[in-house]
Amino acid sequence: MSATKEITGHHAVEPGTDLVEYYFARGWTDGLPIVPPTPEKVAAFVDALGGEPDAVEGKVAPRWGVLTREVLAINAVMAGCRPDYAPVLRAAMQALMDAAFNLNGVQATTHMAAPLVIVNGPVARAIGMNGGASAFGPGNRANATIGRAIRLVLLNVGGAHPPDLDKCTLGNPAKYSYAICENEADSPFAPYHVEQGWAPEASTVFAMAAEAPHSVTDHQCNDPEGILDTICSAMSTIATNNAVLSGHCAIALGLEHARSIAKAGWTRSDIRHYLWMHSGNAFRLITRDHRYGRVYNRNLPKWYKRDPDSRIPIVPSPDNIHLFVVGGDAGRFSAFIPGWGHMNTPVMKPVFADAALPEGPDCAGGVCAI
Repeated sequence: MSATKEITGHHAVEPGTDLVEYYFARGWTDGLPIVPPTPEKVAAFVDALGGEPDAVEGKVAPRWGVLTREVLAINAVMAGCRPDYAPVLRAAMQALMDAAFNLNGVQATTHMAAPLVIVNGPVARAIGMNGGASAFGPGNRANATIGRAIRLVLLNVGGAHPPDLDKCTLGNPAKYSYAICENEADSPFAPYHVEQGWAPEASTVFAMAAEAPHSVTDHQCNDPEGILDTICSAMSTIATNNAVLSGHCAIALGLEHARSIAKAGWTRSDIRHYLWMHSGNAFRLITRDHRYGRVYNRNLPKWYKRDPDSRIPIVPSPDNIHLFVVGGDAGRFSAFIPGWGHMNTPVMKPVFADAALPEGPDCAGGVCAI
């Protein structure tokens, strides 16, 4: 294999070095073999990022390592990314490094949250991302390698190696790769980024700290209320962080479910409001009837009733439920994706700097904290 530069040292290794084993030995992989980051491949990726290899994109928590374009390119090449994935990967890292995302907490928490990245707009189609059948599964190079490149950056630049800085109790397979796109081509609804106020021709990246998808199976109901009641049952659990720490969550609405709901004339807003109104848990269930001591849920608004039978919503408002249409044509399945809690705020970024931005102060400078 060709000689190359180290991630941090900028000196060439000896010709003939087995670079796969070399990187394993130094702990610079995610536990899987890497693509050797030869100077030629790294240079091509740097060019796709806009050149200037020493340009700083930001700092990656919790070690606060400096992410230059060259370092981003090295990790992208190691993950197997093609140069045309560069704009999406860069936007994803910008979203994760935004202060609102709280990457420091996400990286170091004992919870199993992993950064979920969902791409919208023409760029997803241009680079061949998969939002259809088995979108969360293997088999698509763009999904797998963009998600993997993000994780390599979080490990190599952010330093979140278990058990030192990554304190996750159990881990999560989504920590290998967690990047998809919405199935805009087959969805009966306008895309997620359009609902958020972006132009249809804009391309965006949405990032949220999340658990792996929780399957929702409903092969019985063919009306909106029935399908959404099933999703509500998956949301209404005291076992996720959302039940006690509020925050944000996501729904991956399968195509068959989405089409049945759309056929009845329901909109994205109708779906989100119904899910918010009909999910949740009685306060007595969350407190276990106070049998382990008096519980006061500080995550609830001061005005919210804390009667034993009062309903505690999973998230503060319908706007905290992020709805994406994902999946293939066959199967009446959807998924509930719990978030990490109020400690993380989802962030959207444009993939290209000249992308059309929605109006409003929350999107100043091209950043949208959702």
